[in-house]
Amino acid sequence: MPPAAPLQILAVEPDGFDAFVAYLNGHLRDNGTDGDYFQPMPRADSRLPPEREAAWRAGLGIPVGTPGWRRLWIAGEAPHGAIAGHIDLRSHAQGFCGHRCLLGMGVERAQRRRGLGARLVVHAENWVRATGAIDWIDLQVLSGNGPAVRLYERCGFQRTGETADLFRIDGASLASISMTKHVALP
Repeated sequence: MPPAAPLQILAVEPDGFDAFVAYLNGHLRDNGTDGDYFQPMPRADSRLPPEREAAWRAGLGIPVGTPGWRRLWIAGEAPHGAIAGHIDLRSHAQGFCGHRCLLGMGVERAQRRRGLGARLVVHAENWVRATGAIDWIDLQVLSGNGPAVRLYERCGFQRTGETADLFRIDGASLASISMTKHVALP
């Protein structure tokens, strides 16, 4: 049997967003399985809420550097195969930090521990460097998500703080770790 073709990383445009939403809602159904949370939302309601879906969709059309912008990439078998993971970058909600962005990502359970997460992070970092306008990538990760924390550390992200007991979900207390990486060209 020939080896599987490598997964491609492709930008999601507004017209391809519906397929991403279907993938993301399937991915979020895994949140909280066996007590492993990767999103701060209850297990029974782990889906993309309509207001967040609308903000994501709108953000894809907003120019980088403008409040509310967002960019999104998927990893999958091109052009219309199953989605194995995603990564997104977006503006901070606060003003005066257009030189920074926030990272979010997810990898399907069956695709984890194969290097896809690191490939997605490198892809996002390369995109940031190419913009020439963003110097820092920030992220927040639930402290109980050890594999994600280790991935980000391997990718060069530094911890900047931890907020204990930030979330109480499904009877569990969850802390959040803040991390950052300076990615500007020297």
